[in-house]
Amino acid sequence: MNKIIARLNLDPYVLLLLATVALASVLPARGSFADVAGAMADAGIVLLFFLHGARLSREAVVEGARNWRLHLTVAAMTYAVFPLLGLAVRAIPGLDPSIGMGMLFLTLLPSTVQSSIAFTALARGNVAAAVCSASFSNLAGIFLTPLLVALLITGKSGGFSTEAVKTIVLQLLVPFLAGHLLRPLIGPWVTKQKKMLSFVDRGSILLVVYTAFSAAVVEGLWGKVSLADLAIIAALSMAILAVVLTVSRLVAQWQGFPREDMIVVQFCGSKKSLATGVPMAGVLFAAPQVGAVILPLMFFHQIQLMICAVLARRYGAQAEVEAATLH
Repeated sequence: MNKIIARLNLDPYVLLLLATVALASVLPARGSFADVAGAMADAGIVLLFFLHGARLSREAVVEGARNWRLHLTVAAMTYAVFPLLGLAVRAIPGLDPSIGMGMLFLTLLPSTVQSSIAFTALARGNVAAAVCSASFSNLAGIFLTPLLVALLITGKSGGFSTEAVKTIVLQLLVPFLAGHLLRPLIGPWVTKQKKMLSFVDRGSILLVVYTAFSAAVVEGLWGKVSLADLAIIAALSMAILAVVLTVSRLVAQWQGFPREDMIVVQFCGSKKSLATGVPMAGVLFAAPQVGAVILPLMFFHQIQLMICAVLARRYGAQAEVEAATLH
């Protein structure tokens, strides 16, 4: 089984997510158990963003500011090109509104950190710049994603309520800032506890996914989403990723970036974060909506990993050939 997963470039964590969705579909949280699970999910979101803040290196922020043109290009891909594509998808005639909303939401999210850096390293790109760009993207996403959701999604129904703003501040912003301010005290410990913190990160997301899909299933999600809808989501995800990868390469070439920086633009500018997106959806949308909203994100996450893994290996092989030729 492990060999099959590796051969197909499947992320084992995505398989866990799918198993969680299956569990929520068969045994959804109801009644008092749903309240307890929801409270635990909220606590997990707070802890998750606290740890994100604690991990953000101030040195990386200072260093990254020096290569502002590269990071601005990545930010433009993440928060301009992607949202425009999301708006275009939502405007497709006949597209189910819930699919359109989910596709738009995923385009408003920040980039991933770990996979962006890992793929940049595999492709022999500028790893230091990738660290800075991915960190900047996640930091900006704390502010920009809720704002963009308010303007482009919830704004259509009157915008955020005072209670929603309060929830965003208390569950996302305050924990993130608290973690970052405490970094001088807990930073070394956080750095050493990668395995345990990874368990906390992933466990929190699985809990949010379970509660989100439980609420959606109770509201009749699978009676509204068909296999044809899932195929449409997969096709749209592949189309969006193909456009972004093409545009990011063309823009990097137009900007005159060297090969190493072009790789950063492609891999940091084409990702969307599942780790950030799932908790944010839990805060930004009503419980029955969250399951349908994050469904496109789960598809896009796996597709981006599979395609970018192949692309990164190809870039890496080309770099090895070029290095051997020079020697």
